[in-house]
Amino acid sequence: MPSNEQRREAAKRKLERQLARRAERARRRRLIGVVGTVVVVVVAVGGIYFLTTQGHGDSSAAATPTPSPSTAPSAQTTGGPCKYTATPDEPAAKPVGLPDDPNPTPNQGTVAVTLKTNQGDIPITLDRAEAPCTVQNFAHLVQAKFYDGSPCHRLTTADALKVLQCGDPTGKGTGGPGYTIKDEKPTTLKASPKGQGSTYPRGVLAMANTGQPNSGGSQFFMVYADSTLPPDYTVFGTISPQGLQVLDRIAAAGDDGSNGQGDGKPKLPVTVQQAAMAAP
Repeated sequence: MPSNEQRREAAKRKLERQLARRAERARRRRLIGVVGTVVVVVVAVGGIYFLTTQGHGDSSAAATPTPSPSTAPSAQTTGGPCKYTATPDEPAAKPVGLPDDPNPTPNQGTVAVTLKTNQGDIPITLDRAEAPCTVQNFAHLVQAKFYDGSPCHRLTTADALKVLQCGDPTGKGTGGPGYTIKDEKPTTLKASPKGQGSTYPRGVLAMANTGQPNSGGSQFFMVYADSTLPPDYTVFGTISPQGLQVLDRIAAAGDDGSNGQGDGKPKLPVTVQQAAMAAP
């Protein structure tokens, strides 16, 4: 039977673990605030912007998904090559299970998706060859209607970064699917002529992350003009000319600056009313 001293030591260790977990969650929640500060610095010195999500979920705002075989505590990581990993401490913003993870992962062909927004349709094409695990995940979220009714919460309009960021059903930049996906870093981007980093060209579709490796989930960004970023964001598709016209109109209305100069919510509110895959 443990002594009082042993019980005190065990309680102390448990408390230290809890505090460490809380500190990590708090650090991740602060990321988006850091981004707002970075934007101001970048405008001044021409450095690099960062696109982040504010953690993968916010327990105060996110709905806890109903447990299923793919999300139960006994199944934290899928068994296939993509190894989608559940985040029990950061539940899904909208109930959804882990994607299927077949072996081998389909890595040929494209998937056509239309983001039907209140500002107009944005057709996108997902490229399996470029990022097979990310495309598999995005298609899963589309089929699960995860994106339906979700606002696009961030528009950047400064010189070095011009993107619309979407994919969080809470609209706060904190929500995710309750799991993470691995990075599939781009290999074909050109070095930026504006300084460090790479050029993400107009028309690119890429995944946001928390700034940590393999921390993407559901949030993505659409590049409406050439942008400078570190080559750390998975490129997994392209935006059609029709979709770019919609993005240009949204960008022309500007952002509200709530994250700093040239970075905030779009002044022209954007909601993905439905994400629909084309029939095979």
